[in-house]
Parts: sequence; C-alpha cells; structure tokens
Amino acid sequence: MTIPINDIRNSSDPDIAGSYYAMQRAGQAAIDLAIQTNTAIVTTVDGKIVRITAAELIKQRQLTSLARIRLIQTNRIVNRKLLK
Repeated sequence: MTIPINDIRNSSDPDIAGSYYAMQRAGQAAIDLAIQTNTAIVTTVDGKIVRITAAELIKQRQLTSLARIRLIQTNRIVNRKLLK
C-alpha cells in the first residue's frame, strides 16, 4: 500500500508550511559552504545516495545561471515582438 505524500506547503499550520522554504534555504547554504570550502555534499537523487563535489556544484550553478539568462533574453525578444 502506498501512502500519499502531501505537500507541506499546503499545511494549515504556518510553521509547517514555512518549513519547506527554510529547508530550501538550508540546502542552498550547504551548497554555498561546500563550494567555499571545496568539499562535497551527500544527498539523494532519485532515491539514491550520491556525492556531489564542489566542482560539480559550481558547474550546476553556472548551467542554472546560463539557463536563467537565456530565459530572460527569450522573454525580452517575445515581448518586443508582441509590442510591435
């Protein structure tokens, strides 16, 4: 029997609902510290325990930043075409 997983962001308790964002911030802080100290983090990906090195974290961050820049540029182009 599978137990349904509820999204804690929808909790009626504001502390529980807010804990989602606190965990997101804590995860980001762990990544920042790993990069600063050139150490790896251990986490789960698709249910498997994985070790991600600082170099890999930096690469992921750069790819994410590049994707955001491309999205912004695409939105600007679309908006210009819509305004014409």
